[in-house]
Amino acid sequence: MFKTTSAKGEETRNRIYSAALALFRERGFESATMRDIAAAAGMSLGAAYHYFASKDTIVLAYYEEIGDEHERRVRAALEGVTALRDRLRVPFHTKLDILQADRPLLGALLRFTGQPEHPLSFLGAATRPMRLRDIALFAVALRGAKVPEDSRVLAPTSLWAMNMGILLFFLYDQSPRQQRTRRLIDGAVDLYVAALKLTRLPVFGAVRRKILALLEDAAVLPSANDIVALESGTPHELALVPTRENQ
Repeated sequence: MFKTTSAKGEETRNRIYSAALALFRERGFESATMRDIAAAAGMSLGAAYHYFASKDTIVLAYYEEIGDEHERRVRAALEGVTALRDRLRVPFHTKLDILQADRPLLGALLRFTGQPEHPLSFLGAATRPMRLRDIALFAVALRGAKVPEDSRVLAPTSLWAMNMGILLFFLYDQSPRQQRTRRLIDGAVDLYVAALKLTRLPVFGAVRRKILALLEDAAVLPSANDIVALESGTPHELALVPTRENQ
């Protein structure tokens, strides 16, 4: 999970990481301190800071671990699945399977979304590689689908946006094992597949171009090169999405 220079270093870092997540789940992210984490891991505060500069870096490692597990499960589950509805449901349901036990922790972290500069914001710069990775997984799920050429980036990005809304509903869902969220996913995917067929009609070409122009002007669409590289599983140095400020 972590890149370290020795097996002992990896074991130590994993011990700190595991202790931190246990405390976050037990006490909440805000209540647990780095000193608490070091004590729970059975080491000095200085040793804990040697491996993690802050609680934020521990949570970023957690985000990365979730992303690794999500990608592994999704790619494995998609093997041999051909029906588009079934393929699109995989990334949604798999993410819920992984996060099922961590709803309280995710709820505590969600508040950072409204702070664009915060490193733990789900929509911030620090988490951008993770967003691109999720979008690329939806692109993998869309393989074989008849998607208009001008929507090759828009289609998986819209699925990612839908997933973010579903995750928010998931945090508030009090039904047994969040079965309402599961039904919401299945119904939303059915509607998405039907809408995708409509967008292929010539009459919707102008509508697609208008949507794309609006999103490109807002600089919210990722780079097609990034998505293609991540979709193929190729290691890729993620570039910033071009905007007026960084072009």
